[in-house]
Amino acid sequence: MSASLVLGIETSCDETSAAVLRGETELLGHVIFTQDIHRLYGGVVPELASRAHLRTLDDVVDGALREAGVGLGDVDAFAVTTGPGLIGALLVGVAWAKAAAWAEGKPVVGVHHMEAHLFATQLQYPDAAPPFVALLVSGGHTMLLWVPRWGEYHLLGATRDDAAGEAFDKAAKLLGLAYPGGPSIQAAAEQGEPRRHPLPRPLLNRGQRPGEAGYYDMSFSGLKNALRLLVRALEKEGRLEAEIPHVAAAFQAAVVDVLASKTMRAVKEFGCRRVVLGGGVANSRALREAIRWRLGKGGDVFAPAPRLSTDNAAMIARAGVFRLERGETSGLDLNARADLPFPGLVKG
Repeated sequence: MSASLVLGIETSCDETSAAVLRGETELLGHVIFTQDIHRLYGGVVPELASRAHLRTLDDVVDGALREAGVGLGDVDAFAVTTGPGLIGALLVGVAWAKAAAWAEGKPVVGVHHMEAHLFATQLQYPDAAPPFVALLVSGGHTMLLWVPRWGEYHLLGATRDDAAGEAFDKAAKLLGLAYPGGPSIQAAAEQGEPRRHPLPRPLLNRGQRPGEAGYYDMSFSGLKNALRLLVRALEKEGRLEAEIPHVAAAFQAAVVDVLASKTMRAVKEFGCRRVVLGGGVANSRALREAIRWRLGKGGDVFAPAPRLSTDNAAMIARAGVFRLERGETSGLDLNARADLPFPGLVKG
């Protein structure tokens, strides 16, 4: 089935978003409501997120439809995030989409949040199509994939503990910087010298070979612990405040080195110099520049603008179009799942 007009709904975490997409690339309306309340707690509070989705989803959808110049009855199909994510938050969007689909007599399709991040970049760059190496880095996930074609995803490596985005959040909290951590660490690092406080690069052994344990996998818990010890030492010396830019620069450099190095291993193994970045951490200028520099002339790095890299409904609608074109729809028994498996995922 081919749906000409798809309404996407995203409520997996702390962004309430709706988008109207015509075909594969014509984004007619797109609204994102970010829940700033979580800044007070230095991280997302699930119950507060769910309540905020309940309060705002109707208005967000109305805003996207107005921007697109269409009514709910004009929509041909509904696409909604069904996982992974916060279960309470996911249920708000799934329930809304199913109710709208039932009321309008239109199909609904469940979308995997991380697959949608792969499609987000193509909304901005039509050439960001397979084959490519993909690095998905967000607050909850860090995955390195080989994508020979849409719908076929080879998992090369993933984080063994903390996601890169979560590591940035925790690092920012240790340094007394604002949430979310990625942008605040980046801002502080601009005035810092990363080599002043060398930090480890976990699971980045230059002697590793393809097929060996840890060749593609990542880990950030040890790096966070090293940062914690450094912060404590600087506090005891009364030098922490003055050293924050340098510590932030060191931490950012360590994370970026790990992510970029693992990505380049995949580029070399598969002989493909096309890299697609997705997820909130794809906003990192340091990460984009590191991969672009390592790829060199003739390589392509596709990274979406901030509005499309963080959680948003435009990417949900685009992934929904792909699934609908394959004839895939969901029934009204569609449910949310916090640990939803990645569709089409093959290990290795």
